Amino acid sequence: MSQQLTPAAYSQVLAELKSRVRHTQIRAQRQVNTELVELYWSIGDLLSQRQAAGGWGTGVLNQLADDLRAEFPRMRGFSRSNLKYMRAFAQAWPDAKSIGQQAVGQLPWGHITVLLDKLDERQARDWYAEHATIHGWSRSVLLNQIMNGTRQRIGAAPSNFAGRLAPADSDLARQLAKDPYVFDFLELTEEVTERDLEQALLDRIVDTLRELGAGFAFIGRQVHLEVDGDDFYIDLLFFHVEQLRYVVVELKTGKFEPSYAGQLGFYVAVVDDTMRRECHRPTVGILICGGRNDHTVRYALGNAESALAVSTYTYDALPDAERRALPTAEQITAALDWAEDTSNGLAAD
Repeated sequence: MSQQLTPAAYSQVLAELKSRVRHTQIRAQRQVNTELVELYWSIGDLLSQRQAAGGWGTGVLNQLADDLRAEFPRMRGFSRSNLKYMRAFAQAWPDAKSIGQQAVGQLPWGHITVLLDKLDERQARDWYAEHATIHGWSRSVLLNQIMNGTRQRIGAAPSNFAGRLAPADSDLARQLAKDPYVFDFLELTEEVTERDLEQALLDRIVDTLRELGAGFAFIGRQVHLEVDGDDFYIDLLFFHVEQLRYVVVELKTGKFEPSYAGQLGFYVAVVDDTMRRECHRPTVGILICGGRNDHTVRYALGNAESALAVSTYTYDALPDAERRALPTAEQITAALDWAEDTSNGLAAD
């Protein structure tokens, strides 16, 4: 006698099977991508060697592109421009070990061409390749991160972390603060109040979290603190899920003033005392302001007891009409993809 599955049991089995199929599909796609990247690297390495030995020029690449497309008509990517990218790829990562074992080998080919186009140093390319792999950046997000100089901005904000936190924890905390923060996505066109800036950041919370960095989780705005009957409100409160600590963010549209450090330090102390658990690392505060005098900041942070950093922010203040006329990063990426596809199609005709 066969046993009938209940609706709940059937749904559970179906969900498990779907999960397994999707997991296998993702693994297969990654494997195919890695093999394609390794193929492109090997082609580029051969072209680089032949060019060095025989002085191959544009004419040879044109002929190779035509012959490869004729032999493999269903494969995209054998345009002359793409062959040049392959050669540049092999020259940029000439390591003898398999390219698939490196972070760049886990990226789609379009991401790699962005690294080659926008960066010149191997160290910078490796940094962005690693972070794009870890955080799953799309091609447009990778382009934005590079154009906004994310690598140079991380850890650049002046802070007193070294004097207020244990050495290892201080190094971790420094990675939480960028300088400056780039808020171009907010589309602010004139001088704004702190509440306007706060609201704009929340209206674009996904972009805000991306700019803050990986690991930030939004807790709330104007978070209420009560201290023996007195009421206080934190502009923005976050929790960093990787470092397991609260991060208090205060926004000031004007230039830094020493009193701001006292206010932020007070909020950090209260959060540390009332919200932090034993498993959490010490709370830190980040003041994001419109400008600062570094000497003033140094004196103010030197006297602060809480772990604080002071960052600035920038945003594109173009008029609305001019802003609307500019393409977004997604539109630029789509245009590049279209141009590449069109070039490949015309060359194949």
